[in-house]
Formats: sequence, structure tokens, C-alpha cells
Amino acid sequence: MTAASNVKHTASRAAESKPLELLARGGFIGYGIIHLLFAWIALQVAMGGSGQDSDQSGALQTIAQQPFGKTLLIIIAVGLIAMAIWQAFEAAIGESGPQDRRAMAERILSGARTVLYGYLAWNAIKVVQDAGSSMGDSNASSASGLMSSEGGRWLVGLIGLVVLGVGIGMAIYGYKKKFTRHLNTQQMPAGSRQTIIRLGMAGYTAKGVAYAIAGLLVVTAAVKYDPDKARGLDAALKTLAGYSWGVWLLGLIAAGIAAFGVYCLAQAKYRKI
Repeated sequence: MTAASNVKHTASRAAESKPLELLARGGFIGYGIIHLLFAWIALQVAMGGSGQDSDQSGALQTIAQQPFGKTLLIIIAVGLIAMAIWQAFEAAIGESGPQDRRAMAERILSGARTVLYGYLAWNAIKVVQDAGSSMGDSNASSASGLMSSEGGRWLVGLIGLVVLGVGIGMAIYGYKKKFTRHLNTQQMPAGSRQTIIRLGMAGYTAKGVAYAIAGLLVVTAAVKYDPDKARGLDAALKTLAGYSWGVWLLGLIAAGIAAFGVYCLAQAKYRKI
């Protein structure tokens, strides 16, 4: 066995670790809770009754304000770290068999999920440490620094286009039910299988729309030199709340994000890990 094969074999065994699987499944529960609170904050924004960050960091701060909230955040952070490690192994190892374009795309997606779960875990830890973590403020500050030069503005615009593409891809991913290939659908009760799939479709579509709007705003920020528009999901949802028609769309997005939260709870049991 070559050194490369030995490393891959070791990584594969680590990825199939039962403790890691249990922690990752617990992470999906925490991820679901974050999205349910995220949806609640978005709905409050739609109704004009919330000044909180309307993104995942706002949900984390809401958890921290509850009794034993910081303890729950630590548990959620551990689960998210386990999810990040699991996805890092998936990105490094990939699916068994020939490495076709689909397998390579899945490895890239796993790499992106690794960054996302790790970033959320880092934000949860910052909230526990009373660091006042805000994704929106961080995004705006980073954009402001980048836009101090002409090349930086082009980079911010490019980032916006990437986020826009991610949003469109996420919506298509949900609409075409591509997420079902990662589920043990045969283990689902016949009466709830379609409900779980519909929750996933609604959730991915709603998140895709939100990310697409956020991407457009980042591009606008680069064009107009307005870092406040580069606050990510927070800016996207609060911008929608400023329009009469946007309030209704924001309400639908909030419902979709709530659906994704429930779908994540189902993933805790039925996700292939």
C-alpha cells in the first residue's frame, strides 16, 4: 500500500467513526434550531418588530440570551465542528469509484460546507465569549476594507457574483430534489417521506432566494461604494422589509427557512453519514 493510499484509508476509517457520526447527527439538530430561530427573526423583520441581525448570528445571539443558552451554544458548536470535520473528510476522500464530474462537484460542495459549518461554530464560540459576533458587521467591515482600492471593489463585485451564483444553484438544487441522494429515503416512514422531501425543497429554494438577493446587494455595494449593502443575509432580508411587496416575499422566505430547520431535524436521523 502506497503512502497516499495509506493516508486515504486512514482518513476513510476516521470518517466512518461512530462517535463522529453521532456528533454530526447532533450537529444537524443544532443547525435546525439555528434556522428555526433565523426564520423567527426574519418574520419579525417582516412585521417591523426586530432590530436584531437577521442572519444566523442573530439566531446564535437569541440562543445565548435564554436560560442555559450559552451551554446550549457550546453543545451546538461541538456538533457543528463535528459536521465540519465530517465534511472535510468527504471533501478529501470523495465517493468511492471513478472520479467523474459529479463526484468532483460533491467534493467541492463538501469543502464549502466545511467552511460554512466551521464558520458557524466559530461564531457560536464568539457569542459564548460575549464577543458580540455579527456576520453582518463583519461582512460590511471586510467589504469597506477591500473597497479602499479599485481592485478591491472589483473583488467585492466578484464575491457578490459568486454569492448570487450560489443562491441560484441552491434554489435549483432544492427544486430538482438533488439533496435526496444524501438521504436514506428507504428508511423513512412511507407517510412522512414526501413531507420531508417537500420541506427540503422549500428550505433550499428559500435559502437560495435569500442568498441570491444578498449577492445582488454585494454587487450593488461594489458599484455604489456602499459597504452597508454588503452585510450579507442581514442586508438582504432588511432590504426586502423596506418594500410593501418585499414584506410578503420576506414572509415566504421566513417560512421556507423554517421548513429548512425542520428538514435539518429530519436529516439528523436520515442523512447518509
